[in-house]
Amino acid sequence: MTPDRRQFFTTAGLAALAVGTGAITGCSSGSSAPAGPATLSIPASSIPVGGARILDNANFVITQPEAGVFKAFNKMCTHQGCPVSEVVGTNLHCTCHGAKFSIADGSVTQGPATKPLREAKAVLEGEDVVVSAS
Repeated sequence: MTPDRRQFFTTAGLAALAVGTGAITGCSSGSSAPAGPATLSIPASSIPVGGARILDNANFVITQPEAGVFKAFNKMCTHQGCPVSEVVGTNLHCTCHGAKFSIADGSVTQGPATKPLREAKAVLEGEDVVVSAS
């Protein structure tokens, strides 16, 4: 049985994308994160208390689980390497497969992920939170 036209072009397009980026990550939890700065500074006032801010052009999500306490995590889901893309209440959501992580410590609050988000270093310097890979 031959694949239909849509399936053929979808498969061909995904294969071209994988080859064009130079890496195929598959379904492992060790997939690489997208390119972005290794260290960055962001205004502390832009991170809501009891919430988080997912940085579009960096590998991080910064949280403020309680006033004045800042945490940072690698935003790549430990299930299959998709980035977390939503903050709902006190959870970071990976919309690829439904995993949820706590803003307080990056721990899994709902599978399919079984490992927490990788913690990064977050330091308050004056009015800014400086984040770097740990």
